[in-house]
Amino acid sequence: MTKSLYERLGGAAGISALVDDIVEAHMANPRIKSRFLPYREDSKRLADVKKHLRDFLGMGSGGPEQYSGRSMPSTHRGMNISAEEYMAAVDDILATLDKHRIDEQTRKDVLAIAYSLKGEILHA
Repeated sequence: MTKSLYERLGGAAGISALVDDIVEAHMANPRIKSRFLPYREDSKRLADVKKHLRDFLGMGSGGPEQYSGRSMPSTHRGMNISAEEYMAAVDDILATLDKHRIDEQTRKDVLAIAYSLKGEILHA
């Protein structure tokens, strides 16, 4: 039997480590850091964002986590995210998966999820 995406990402611990590194990558990325750096100033907000991301990725990859945050369109409404910003975020995600030595098929599966959300995030 093949492992679920959740298991291939390392379960709760693996997803937590990925989320931490993805958020840090976003904060360092010149194309999108202005959207993420304010979280560094508010530790509670940063913790909330990371929890939502962990729950979203955990639930979306087949784990037991329950995402209770807003929908993608609601979360990104009014942010006017450009295609360039979206791709910068996806590039950060892929680089983080590489850093964590996630296999190619799992990276492709995560990329497919990211692209499935594109229409809900861009110019929402």
